[in-house]
Amino acid sequence: MPSPGRAPTLAASSTAGEIRRRLVANRAAQVVSSPAAKAAAWSAGQASGVAHMGAHALGAAAYAAKAAGLAEPDAGGGAAAEIAWQLEHLSEPVRAALRQLPLLGTDSSGPLGAGLLASGVLGENIRLIQAAL
Repeated sequence: MPSPGRAPTLAASSTAGEIRRRLVANRAAQVVSSPAAKAAAWSAGQASGVAHMGAHALGAAAYAAKAAGLAEPDAGGGAAAEIAWQLEHLSEPVRAALRQLPLLGTDSSGPLGAGLLASGVLGENIRLIQAAL
C-alpha cells in the first residue's frame, strides 16, 4: 500500500482498478457541456484503458488532440500542435511500443478496429500519429 500522499506505483495498480477509473472518466464526459471538456474526459477514459489494452494510448492521444482543437477553434492548428507536442515528448520505448500496434482500421478486434476511433477527427488524429511514429 502506498504511503499517504503518494501516488500508487504501477505495480500497485490493477487492470480492474484502471477500468473503474475509465468508467468514472466516461461518466464525467456525460455531465460536462463543453465539447472540449467532453473530449478531455474521453481522453482520460482512454488513458485509463491502457492497462487492459495498449491501443487505448492512441485513443487517449486522439481525444487529447481533439480537445485541444475544440478548446481554441479560432487559433487553428490546436490539434496539430497537440499531436506535435505528444510526438516530441514520446520516449523511445513508448514510441517502439506504439509501432507494434496494428494500423488503424486493419484489426477488427480492439479499439483500433472499424469503430469510433477510426472515423472523423479521431481517426485523422490517430493516422497522423501512426504515420509519424
